[in-house]
Amino acid sequence: MGGVRAGSSRGVPMAAPLACAAPTDLPGSRVTVSLVDMGLSRMMGGVAPMGARMLLVARPAAVHSGPVSVVVENSGWRTHELVVLPLVADAVAGQRVPGRDGTVDESGSIGEASASCAAGHGDGIVSGAVGWVTVTLAPGHYELVCNLENHYADGMRQGLVVTG
Repeated sequence: MGGVRAGSSRGVPMAAPLACAAPTDLPGSRVTVSLVDMGLSRMMGGVAPMGARMLLVARPAAVHSGPVSVVVENSGWRTHELVVLPLVADAVAGQRVPGRDGTVDESGSIGEASASCAAGHGDGIVSGAVGWVTVTLAPGHYELVCNLENHYADGMRQGLVVTG
């Protein structure tokens, strides 16, 4: 996917154009994550309803261990974030159960990209912005999630495999 751009073409939803970019010299392997709100528009605000169609796509879905720079492109209309969570043996992405607040437990988080046009933690990556984080990952399985209310349940999660 590598960055959904603005436009509409025969059923493809409009997407927010990206207004900034991550530095080109980030360390380690690079994973680009595209965040999209499908069927939503700029006019929609507030908490995402359960059942909204949202998408998180990471490319590549496998990298070598060591430093990994995760670049998050928010082409959706809502504010998003990206949290890197370890998966226990035999678990796969999408099996976490959201709590009453519509989010999943972030215990053991490896890192977070939630700043607009900047690295690390912030108030969320706004529509059309890019955020990034560099983490050191050991071999194993991880889950990349948007952990804002209802976003995980609405499809914003994907596995990431880290090889030795």
